[in-house]
Amino acid sequence: EAVAKFETYRQLKDQEENELKVSLHGFPIKEPIRELCTKHMSKLIYVVGVATKRTNVFNEVKRLYLRCAKCNYPSGPFDVAEEKDLKPGSCIECQSKGPWKVDRQKTLYQNFQKVTLQESPSSVEPGKMPRSKEVILTGDQVDTVRPGDELYLTGVYKCRHDAATNARTCFPVYRTLIEAVHVHRKGDVNFMQITDDQQQEILALAKEPNIRERFIASMAPSIYGMWHVKTAIAMAMMGGRRKETAGKHRIRGDINCLIVGDPGLAKSQFLKYVESTFPRAVYTTGKGASAVGLTAAVQRDEHGDWCLEGGAMVLADNGICLIDEFDKMNDQDRTSIHEAMEQQTISISKAGIVATLQARCSVIAVANPTEGRYDPQRTFAQNVNLSDPILSRFDVLCVLRDESDSLQDQRLAEHVVCSHIRSHPEASPDEKQTQPRSKNNTAAAQAKPIDQDLLQKYIVYARTRINPTMNDLDQEKLASFYADIRAEAFRSGGAPMTARHIDSIVRLSEASARMELRQHVTARDLDNAISVMLESFIQSQKHQVAEELRQKFKRYVPKSTPVSDQFMSILQKLFKEKSEQMRVSRPGAAEPDAAEVSVTMADVAAQIERNDMDMDKAHEFLQSERFSSNFRVSEGERIYRTV
Repeated sequence: EAVAKFETYRQLKDQEENELKVSLHGFPIKEPIRELCTKHMSKLIYVVGVATKRTNVFNEVKRLYLRCAKCNYPSGPFDVAEEKDLKPGSCIECQSKGPWKVDRQKTLYQNFQKVTLQESPSSVEPGKMPRSKEVILTGDQVDTVRPGDELYLTGVYKCRHDAATNARTCFPVYRTLIEAVHVHRKGDVNFMQITDDQQQEILALAKEPNIRERFIASMAPSIYGMWHVKTAIAMAMMGGRRKETAGKHRIRGDINCLIVGDPGLAKSQFLKYVESTFPRAVYTTGKGASAVGLTAAVQRDEHGDWCLEGGAMVLADNGICLIDEFDKMNDQDRTSIHEAMEQQTISISKAGIVATLQARCSVIAVANPTEGRYDPQRTFAQNVNLSDPILSRFDVLCVLRDESDSLQDQRLAEHVVCSHIRSHPEASPDEKQTQPRSKNNTAAAQAKPIDQDLLQKYIVYARTRINPTMNDLDQEKLASFYADIRAEAFRSGGAPMTARHIDSIVRLSEASARMELRQHVTARDLDNAISVMLESFIQSQKHQVAEELRQKFKRYVPKSTPVSDQFMSILQKLFKEKSEQMRVSRPGAAEPDAAEVSVTMADVAAQIERNDMDMDKAHEFLQSERFSSNFRVSEGERIYRTV
């Protein structure tokens, strides 16, 4: 049919030295790897998976020509197939039945390579092991696939005689494989289809004034609070832009996060949320992962040949690698990911295989303090058993402390109970709308979360179509901030600050711009990035130094924080101090009731002046609905919390 329709094909077909291969792609029906069975045998199928192993390139005979060993008369050609025995018969010239020798000049060979295709981590049901299938690549498909690539593959499902298994089991067994017809590599998370209607919905969402707060509030909405962690995870999901300098040095655009904290603060739940939400994420644990399990390994396949097998970071290429129990890893294993976290490549030189694999992924790691709980009287390095080289590769550090706060504990308890009520399988429509009675007072926390399906599309759209430029970046402000915070790092200890953190601030600025689907980085994005970086640095300090640093660097923070949130923070701090004073003065250190605690207007005014804030805006806030819904003012100019 191709000969009849296409003139070019007919011309090429007539020339013996040329070969034209027809590939089919865009097959309408996708078959899961685990559902391939006898009904698919010898039929064209379309599967999706991740390449985990790749062998060397081998040669196989495609068309065989023989010569009689007695009279040297040529015979052939013979099509060679593994399932058929080759029977050349008798020599036409001398009628001899052999022996034969191969005519190596006329015999045609072709390259082939074996690849193991495994189900994508996101497509495997919980509790089930991912299944894999062997794929044969031939011709120009050879060496187009690397371990970690996600493949969209069209091929023929075939079975072949397996002599080794037959000899071992004494039972006729045929192994199955896929002969590739067309291979398409997924270059990024952009393969998720976004319809025109969804695109319009995404663009409309990006125009909302509080889209950044809504996006961050959508990160693990079932977890209460943890705003800094949610901001870090949101920025890691968005990521920055990859760049190449004039010397062909590649600067990574992926954002790495480290979360350290006390037990029971939902650290692992954040990782599980990212695994289920982000289009391409690989989850592993530090104790259950070795160096080769995270990077790459060279192993022998079933035929005794050396092959390359990618680890978790290779499989997470163009995605996110999630590592739980990061502190439980051996030092040697942790050192092996240094190259992957900064250069985003993994170099292998083993068993005669020299290769460089791509590991262009963000790393979100979770670790526990060395003593079980985080001690604020010690430095970050003393609390976490991690070296400076690995810490400097993390863009954002998050320290979670389990501190006693009666108001926050009450809100947390209500949030957990309401979450259980809404999530009950037999909950009524009214019960599914249950909300806590006392809400968090920050403007950001009151933002309405985005639907999770739309959130996935929003992330994919931003990562694939938004590439912010840095033309308007305030270089002087960035340089001043870096010089100040680096001086403090050497003076007070805490997390190390290196030149890598300049790149980190740029990446965080680009991620902030992507949250609002902007093609350029603004001053507000830089303020947001500096605020996140500063919060990471302050959280890693001793308790005595942290408050001093907040005062010293306060000029960098206000622009990224809503004015109402700043005033709410001042009031909450005053109420907390007053409550502590009343508790200490009471017999038995009894906790005072929330309705008894009050602060004076004079205390509020003094605190506002101490923070160099605008008094006119303070008066506006006192007249606002947000203030009246959370506080009341008595006749004696005292402020009480509304309980």
